[in-house]
Amino acid sequence: MNLATNVLLILDVIGVLAFALTGMVEGVRKGADLFGIGFLAFVTAFGGGTVRDLLLDRRPFFWVENEFWLWLLIGIAILAPFILRSRFIEITEKTVRWPDAVGLGAFSANGTLIALESGESVLVAALIGVVTAGVGGIIRDLLINRLPQAIVDHEFYLVIALGGGLSISLFGSMGMPLAWAAVLAALLVTMGRMLSMIRGWKLPPIA
Repeated sequence: MNLATNVLLILDVIGVLAFALTGMVEGVRKGADLFGIGFLAFVTAFGGGTVRDLLLDRRPFFWVENEFWLWLLIGIAILAPFILRSRFIEITEKTVRWPDAVGLGAFSANGTLIALESGESVLVAALIGVVTAGVGGIIRDLLINRLPQAIVDHEFYLVIALGGGLSISLFGSMGMPLAWAAVLAALLVTMGRMLSMIRGWKLPPIA
């Protein structure tokens, strides 16, 4: 495998694990059964990537092409509820936000890099990155009967993902290989999201 393929695989693994964990935490918080927890993990982890593949007309979907993802998720779904119910992790809303920041960075970079390698423009590729990073969490929130936090909480979330996607092309124009640019962008998005959470930065409401 070449460098870009390896980077995409690593970003996929990080994004899937991080977003699956957020879906499981929300499932435990809502009192879902084991299947419900697993389903929330599934849509959170794979929702954005599936829409990405639809928009880019990529077949088969990434989780259909490699069944490894499904077995990985099943294993996590079985083990995670017992871990989350232990004393090692406190099940609160904040528990979701930290792995979600990691997933945001990984999937925004992953989606953007895939779109760029598919020949899409800089802006379209960055927006594909936003979709990849944001859609899974939006579906998760809708399924647990909550307004999608990425849209209504005014926090630096989707805008950070967009900035990270655009930065990949910027770094590439400066001579950096796109694969390494995606790794750097993933780190910047994750750190930017975490910093905005710590500092309480908010976008101003329209009204």
